[in-house]
Amino acid sequence: MEIKSAEFVSSYVSYKDCPKNNTPEYAFVGRSNVGKSSLINMLLERKKLAKISQSPGKTQLINQFIVNENWVLTDLPGYGYAKVGKSMRKDFNKLINDYALHRENLMCMFVLLDSRHAPQKNDLGFMKWLGGKQVPFVMVFTKADKLSSSAVNKNIMHYKKEMLKEWEKLPDIFITSAENRQGRTELLDFIDNINVSVNI
Repeated sequence: MEIKSAEFVSSYVSYKDCPKNNTPEYAFVGRSNVGKSSLINMLLERKKLAKISQSPGKTQLINQFIVNENWVLTDLPGYGYAKVGKSMRKDFNKLINDYALHRENLMCMFVLLDSRHAPQKNDLGFMKWLGGKQVPFVMVFTKADKLSSSAVNKNIMHYKKEMLKEWEKLPDIFITSAENRQGRTELLDFIDNINVSVNI
């Protein structure tokens, strides 16, 4: 897929405020500081489209971008950020969960996972919740340039091992790096194939 245009639409405090339309949406979500904004900017080839901060927890709203005038990329708040208050974490989780459950044109959730770390309890729990609610999602490992390929593969194998304790089949897995553009073609082709299947 060629990215011909990518524009910020608006920010919303709830899925109820998002525009009601039939445009396919793809949501990016993950723990704070997982590299979500950097990955979105790399994917859409826009250096500052998604705001990047050195402080985790920057994204606190539902941010939407219209891409090629025919699909929407949704940037959701990070979950599990310890330095915000418990009530704010609860609000973030509710915002994310409500969006996942009630946004009718959501095609897929892209769950971002830091490839440098062993399986995290909140990541595993969130994916289990998505599976239980039958929300389609894929696993996107970020920051692959920070480790050797063997170390990345080792951590991914740990995730697979943990998930196969409860899952019969694993979701699709992508390995990415915003720094060297790894995984960009694969992610965009995945989105493009879904768009083709829904005839846009």
